[in-house]
Amino acid sequence: MIFHRPFKRSTPTPLLTSRLYDEQSFYPAFLNDLVKCKRELIIESPFITHKRMNALYPSFRRLTKRGVHIVINTRDPKEHDRRMAAEAATAIGLLQGLGVQVLFTDNHHRKLAIIDGSILYEGSLNILSQSSSCEVMRRVKSANLATEMLKFIKISKFM
Repeated sequence: MIFHRPFKRSTPTPLLTSRLYDEQSFYPAFLNDLVKCKRELIIESPFITHKRMNALYPSFRRLTKRGVHIVINTRDPKEHDRRMAAEAATAIGLLQGLGVQVLFTDNHHRKLAIIDGSILYEGSLNILSQSSSCEVMRRVKSANLATEMLKFIKISKFM
């Protein structure tokens, strides 16, 4: 005799939880995550401006004082026009003075951040230069997706 047990359906759970941010809501959320950062911060942003660095520099300084390893991948300032090149070079000097590892990628255009290998921000917002454009960033808390992105961008060979 064969007995069939009824299939018990469970409530489906989302594969992950994400949140979308625009250019106004991104920075408060990002800065809040930086306060909690314990080990490592990776940022990919093709452009760096004086204005945005003034806003982020205090957080980067606090992180490096706590021993957090920061890696920033950006464009070589030589790829920018004269004004942007000067701003980027100055900002890069300030970052390197803090002990931030700065990498250059030709024709770089990715915009993302990975915090402690478990929080991934990705979207269209240039984290280190955004000022007035309409942008989007998605925050996902997922070690698996953060690891997948790290492998995809192949940044570990430089760290």
